[in-house]
Amino acid sequence: MSREKVKTAQNAEEEQQQPVKRRRIRAWTIIQWFLIPMLLVAALGGGLVVGYVILGKKELSDVLLWSTWKHVYDLVFAP
Repeated sequence: MSREKVKTAQNAEEEQQQPVKRRRIRAWTIIQWFLIPMLLVAALGGGLVVGYVILGKKELSDVLLWSTWKHVYDLVFAP
């Protein structure tokens, strides 16, 4: 009889346990996934503009040209 009591006690414990709740994705988590990369891209763009236009005294339109950055790459990694 003791085995039956143990089994019924285990069944009673299982029934008393509440079901596992699924973790909800919060709005702030979703905002972070989009806001942080957007801020990083904005910081990169701002840094390019400040470095090239203000410090380098060049035109803003030249920042977006591929030839400008190819030239910078060649200057940095030239043998």
